[in-house]
Amino acid sequence: MDKMKDLQIKRRFKNYLPNLVSDILKLICVIIFVFPFYWMFITAFKTYNEAILTPPTLWPRNFTFQSFIDIVNMEISFGRFAFNSVVVTASIIVMQLLIMVPAAYAFAKRKFFGKGLCWSIVLVAFMIPGQVTYIPIYLMMAKARMINSLWPQILPFATNSFGIFMLRQAFMGVDESYLDAARVDGMGKLGVIFRIMVPMCKPTLVTMVLMSFIGGWNSYFWPKMITTTDVRRTIAVGVTYLRQTFSGLETSNYNEIMAGAVMGIVPIILLFLILQKYIMTGMSKAAMK
Repeated sequence: MDKMKDLQIKRRFKNYLPNLVSDILKLICVIIFVFPFYWMFITAFKTYNEAILTPPTLWPRNFTFQSFIDIVNMEISFGRFAFNSVVVTASIIVMQLLIMVPAAYAFAKRKFFGKGLCWSIVLVAFMIPGQVTYIPIYLMMAKARMINSLWPQILPFATNSFGIFMLRQAFMGVDESYLDAARVDGMGKLGVIFRIMVPMCKPTLVTMVLMSFIGGWNSYFWPKMITTTDVRRTIAVGVTYLRQTFSGLETSNYNEIMAGAVMGIVPIILLFLILQKYIMTGMSKAAMK
């Protein structure tokens, strides 16, 4: 009997051990991913003296919003950076929808001369790193005298090949019978696109809007490169501004830096939480064709 019990215990242990190791590894991965965000949030609500303490505190002793008030009221208001980011990101999303949706519809459902060549160009552009185009676009914007404005931060991103690719794949999944019925009812091309195709591919469209928002909102290098004054810069660049004093020297105002980072990341988190139910559906629909 004792041998049987020992054997059962060993079997249970063998079955339990892999699950235990798996759970421990998952927990470690979660901690590694979540802890930087946790540290950013709690530091944003600390005072300056507490933020520079060694060893650091794991929770604010005096919970305060003073860091947020300070960065909004500084010489170059952080609110200005946020406003620029809203204008740039919203403009990019609107322009992308107006351009990419009809383009994806044409590639998915229409026949026109040079369609194969144009689609090949889209795919090639899809594989070219965006950073390669920065210098040519910069020179074009300089010739057009658009440097140091919001337009160079918007126009180069008015469309993107990945968005066209995803929407085209989703549109190809719409049955032709719906389009034929719409045409019989006298619906024009724009009506077919915006009243039939777009509602039926809503998850993919929402996914693209979210990705465009994240890309525009988080953009750092290009706004930094194309602007020379802080008044035209976006929130991602504005966070680095918090690292400097008026004399240009780096400071240890970690509470204000983290407050700026929180202001930059909260809109993305909120948008993701609101739209997350569409994301997986949209990605899977785009991958089906």
